Amino acid sequence: MSFVIVFFRLLKILRVFARYRLDQLLPANLPIAARALLFFFKLFPKPAMSRGECLRRACEELGPIFVKFGQLLSTRPDLVPDDVVRELNHLQDNVAPFPNEEFQRIVETSLGAKVGDIFASYEASPLASASVAQVHTAVLKDGRDVVIKVVRPGIEKIIAQDVQLLLLVARWVEKNTLDGKRLHPVEIVQDYRTTIFDELDLQREAANGSQLRRNFLKSPLLYVPEVYWDYTRSNVLVMERIYGIPVTDVAALSAQQTDMKKLAERGVEIFFTQVFEHNFFHADMHPGNIFVATKNPQLPQYIAVDMAIVGSLTREDQYYLARNLLAMFRRDYRQVAELHVQSGWVPATVRVEELEAAIRTVCEPIFEKPLKEISFANLLLSLFRTARRFDMEVQPQLVLLQKTLLNIEGLGRQLYPDLDLWVTAHPFLERWLKNRFHPKTLWGELKRYAPEWMEKFPQVPDLVFNSLQQLPQISAHMEQLSNDIAKRDANERQQKRRTAIALLAFATAGYFVWQDLSPTLLGNVALSDISPSAIALAVVGCAALLFRK
Repeated sequence: MSFVIVFFRLLKILRVFARYRLDQLLPANLPIAARALLFFFKLFPKPAMSRGECLRRACEELGPIFVKFGQLLSTRPDLVPDDVVRELNHLQDNVAPFPNEEFQRIVETSLGAKVGDIFASYEASPLASASVAQVHTAVLKDGRDVVIKVVRPGIEKIIAQDVQLLLLVARWVEKNTLDGKRLHPVEIVQDYRTTIFDELDLQREAANGSQLRRNFLKSPLLYVPEVYWDYTRSNVLVMERIYGIPVTDVAALSAQQTDMKKLAERGVEIFFTQVFEHNFFHADMHPGNIFVATKNPQLPQYIAVDMAIVGSLTREDQYYLARNLLAMFRRDYRQVAELHVQSGWVPATVRVEELEAAIRTVCEPIFEKPLKEISFANLLLSLFRTARRFDMEVQPQLVLLQKTLLNIEGLGRQLYPDLDLWVTAHPFLERWLKNRFHPKTLWGELKRYAPEWMEKFPQVPDLVFNSLQQLPQISAHMEQLSNDIAKRDANERQQKRRTAIALLAFATAGYFVWQDLSPTLLGNVALSDISPSAIALAVVGCAALLFRK
């Protein structure tokens, strides 16, 4: 994508920010360069709307990446003022829709039939309109209630421009800031690019939904609607329609006497079950995607939709993450520090004692407090300062998990502020680690990989014999490589000597030329006027180059 297109996209972003006067959301003590830019904003009149509405409309106008950022902010009432949160909540599923005619055209083109031929009934007004897609309700010919989801037309171009802009910023940050390389901004943006473009593929979302439904099929914790594959394409998804209460509608949940404590605890249990038992977690758990079933308010069940973004961890990261959390719950900060070194999250040269003391300083204040008194945002900020001190690198594979954890915290605050996250999570992690090394689990792993091992086992004697035969050849190759390195070093030294001789010759010739021209150029300035120490330094430098080994 050309730089010109990205540049004009940046100008549009700045113009939208200025037109909605988003400078009113910023603190007063900004750097001088930022204040100079904000002077441009003040050339625009203040809109006749609240600051929250200004931010919401700016996000809607700029497209899906900004809408998703607004969605994340809406889940953080501890960081964002209430009036702004109320407006940003509209971004969950109330973005301005595109015309029904366009929606119907996409459905008919993708499915190869008229809407009336596929569905018994179809609702022209959208049920929900989000940043990436729009949803309408319908009824199949066999009477099943469904929803039809369609990707917004032309959205790929806008996302590509925004991602390219983010990459430019990330490359600049990585190259020009102290923390750039440690934070891996380019790698994070590239991962996000993959994630956001995967979100535009509704067949991928359908596959994610099918997997998540299978994982919780017999669970009372979470219900995932069924996908109807016969009517699903890359830009059209038809799935079971669910009926529930939006998780943020606390008044409706209270009216049916929902056990809010149990609801909050089950949300935490769902998160840890997905991350550790299934290693497949819903990574876009903002309130617009989460509902609560009405069947049994005393044992409430969650309903999840929009599985476009999911995440998983490697077995190593999964193991180290669980042990880190468990060690923190036990306040074993020494083990936390050791695990950070073992996992490679911090350099091996870090002194474990110093890292242990720093982690204790960050973690100790958060324990034995209800969730309403703990802010993961402040905790992450403190950990960031600690990471900077010890050159801890950002782990891109954990970014989605961190984002999901922030969403879970936001939901927990709204549902049951007195929830003790540690008491809820601690026994789960204890049980998971115990089961990981249980003989039954090890036997299951053995059965899973035994066919592959048995397939390769007959080749082992030949592999060992061939390796022993190749040892003399490897030794000869190593000796040849050592000789080649020695020759290369000798050639480099010889080249340096030649370069030094050429420089010395050039300096000598330059001196004679200078002697011929100096009376003309500088009058009476001659070699005798040059500092002897400078001449001596030049001679010593040339000699060092000539006789360097």
